[in-house]
Amino acid sequence: MPENTEYAIYKPNSRGSGGVLRFDLNREKACVFLDAASQKGEKQFDWETKITMKWGLSDLGSTLAVLQGRMPQTKLFHKSEKATSTFEITYRDDPERAPYLLSVTRQETADKSLRKVAIPLTHAEAAILETGIRTAIARILGW
Repeated sequence: MPENTEYAIYKPNSRGSGGVLRFDLNREKACVFLDAASQKGEKQFDWETKITMKWGLSDLGSTLAVLQGRMPQTKLFHKSEKATSTFEITYRDDPERAPYLLSVTRQETADKSLRKVAIPLTHAEAAILETGIRTAIARILGW
């Protein structure tokens, strides 16, 4: 049985503005791929226009630092000839809202079009993501 290296956080909402973030460890490339797709319909997501980012150790470390409470937020930038992608995670100290907000954007260089996926993250989801990132780091390092 192949090993499942994926963790997905689905957040559809009644307004149709939800999204999904999917994290996938790729040992061969020593990275984690992040895919983000916006909600399309009641419980469907637009995987055809997903945003993909390839995270190395520094990206994983920055995200982990926020999840561990060492920093209130981090923003990762990835620029290529085709587009600029960003990932942002922010801790929110508001008891009325989810404790974390994650957002992924991609701006195309050619036409400057912008796509964005933003989802809230509960403490439980943050704990799972933190564990996954810590495990991914250890596996990438070979420890």
